[in-house]
Amino acid sequence: MLSQPLDPLAASLFSLLAIVSLLLSFVMLASRWLKNYLYAFAAQSWAVALLSAAVGYYGHHPLLYLIAVLTLLFRGLVLPYLIWRIIRRLEIDREIHEILQPASGLVIGALLVMFALAVAYRVAGELHLAQGVAVLALTVMLAMALIGFLMLAVRHEAISQVLGLLVVENGIFLGSQIVVPGMPLLIELVVLFDLLVIVACFGVLVGYLATHAGTTSALKLKRLVG
Repeated sequence: MLSQPLDPLAASLFSLLAIVSLLLSFVMLASRWLKNYLYAFAAQSWAVALLSAAVGYYGHHPLLYLIAVLTLLFRGLVLPYLIWRIIRRLEIDREIHEILQPASGLVIGALLVMFALAVAYRVAGELHLAQGVAVLALTVMLAMALIGFLMLAVRHEAISQVLGLLVVENGIFLGSQIVVPGMPLLIELVVLFDLLVIVACFGVLVGYLATHAGTTSALKLKRLVG
């Protein structure tokens, strides 16, 4: 798709949705409240779903309409609802165990975006993708993945760990919709099913942590050894 010039309106729309998705990752970095993480992830999933529909329309990939609907349904509604139920059942309000303050996390997140931009320019040059949208898509994809890994490193609530993994997957999914829009539908369905399994397994793990370790912090997993 990116081997041919894009319509200016399409390029602007793709860029807007990609940037919104990236900014919502920073919302998650800037907050300690788990509900804010959840709302930001849900909004990010909606933006990714809209991006899929837009790529389907401008790139003439009808299957992306179905992928957009499934993304909106599962990522934007079902997964946030399942995580919200876990938060409500365990009465978890905020992140307590963290290595970095939110302000420091934002600074590191900005540095990760700069690193992602440098890598994206290099990759786009190697693949002969000179368009600004290609560079932006690669930048956002890599930056969201790195921010998700940062969340895994500096946040220790089990719910934060779940959402960090989902942000990584959202970033990869977003980039693939722009760079490789013809990805088979079966692969997308398998990914969505895997996400449901991940959230369900983490729900069981969080409940087990709360019961046997008296906390929902992943730092206490060592208490369950043996």
